[in-house]
Amino acid sequence: MAVYRDLARAQPEAFTSGMAGALNNLANVLAELGQREEALAVARETAAIRRGLAKARPEASTLDLAGTLNNLANRLFGLGHREEALATAREATGIYRDLARARPDEFRPELAMSLNNLANMLSELGERGEALGAAREATGINRDLARARPEAFTPDLAMSLNNLANRLSERGQHEEALAAAREATGIYRNLARARPEAFTPDLAMSLNNLANVLAELGQHEEALAAAREAIAIHRELTRARPEAFTPDLAMSLNNVANVFAELGQREEALAASREAVAIRRDLARARPEAFTPNLATSLSNQANILSELGQREEALAAAREAVAIRRDLVRARPEAFAPNLAASLNNLVNILSKLGQREEALDAAREATGFYRDLARAQPEAFTHYLATSLKNLAAILSELQQFPEAAIAEQEAKSLSATRADIARND
Repeated sequence: MAVYRDLARAQPEAFTSGMAGALNNLANVLAELGQREEALAVARETAAIRRGLAKARPEASTLDLAGTLNNLANRLFGLGHREEALATAREATGIYRDLARARPDEFRPELAMSLNNLANMLSELGERGEALGAAREATGINRDLARARPEAFTPDLAMSLNNLANRLSERGQHEEALAAAREATGIYRNLARARPEAFTPDLAMSLNNLANVLAELGQHEEALAAAREAIAIHRELTRARPEAFTPDLAMSLNNVANVFAELGQREEALAASREAVAIRRDLARARPEAFTPNLATSLSNQANILSELGQREEALAAAREAVAIRRDLVRARPEAFAPNLAASLNNLVNILSKLGQREEALDAAREATGFYRDLARAQPEAFTHYLATSLKNLAAILSELQQFPEAAIAEQEAKSLSATRADIARND
């Protein structure tokens, strides 16, 4: 990079664009290595350079700016800067929309990609109506493209359908979500049959998504079959290329553990969960920046399963470890990990309460509620529901400790928040 910087300084017209491209690549490499803060700094610099280039030469540089903004949005979002990420993703989508209006054949694919990215961010921020609209638009574009050029755009249609299924599920439109998930899985199955090396990983991902949608509809046996098939695929992929696919195997194991638990097959759920934790512990040991958050997720999952099996002391140990990990993560990156810590604290509350350790449960419940209060203040659409749930947990613990006046206040606030949210949902 030092050479590029010197060249750009000496001959900016000749080398500034090339330097921006090199910086974009560097940001991607740093992110892959788990060096996310450094990746974000480089992505910001790239965006600033390309913004200047687009202002000077819009025809030549506007497309590069849009791609860089999507990249920057992902970096921001991964580090918890969600509002800035959303604004950046909106800007990228706006640029692609203008480009697609002028030259649709060339730029509609990029618009669809940007809309999918925007939909995911809107969803995470609780703006689920707008997220669904963006996902529907992306799917519509990719369906048109796949109809005209199936070899080029059918994979993009499958990806959009999976995204649409998730957004529909969030809105409670489970039957339509299932239709989208089935269509995506069918497409990936055909693609994997024709080109297994390219599309078998996507088939496994789609099967996991299908399993989740089926489970939400109570179709647990079919959900379990889909989840088992995803695991079988990921085991084969991991055997061939462990560095590439071991994380995906752990994700599939976590998923099937949840389905087993829904079916009441808790011993099988625990076995899958233990394997997921073991894999993610090894991954986190080797690459802590990249995989420690996933380890905490698997530990929380395992704690719930152990608790359901009555193995509450071991459940408590897993829940405590998840909280400890997420506390460290919040210390380093509060915006990214405060929601996860709050969820782990509520999980810990439930296990402590079952063990009769109510004073410690109360401390954890107060802390979780404090986190969710701050989060709901900043992002009400995304976190008001979680604040209401946390207040209900707090009220229950206070009642068990016979602190009835404070319990009544917490319960009333939870009811008020839930009623407000229901009114918003009806009007959405």
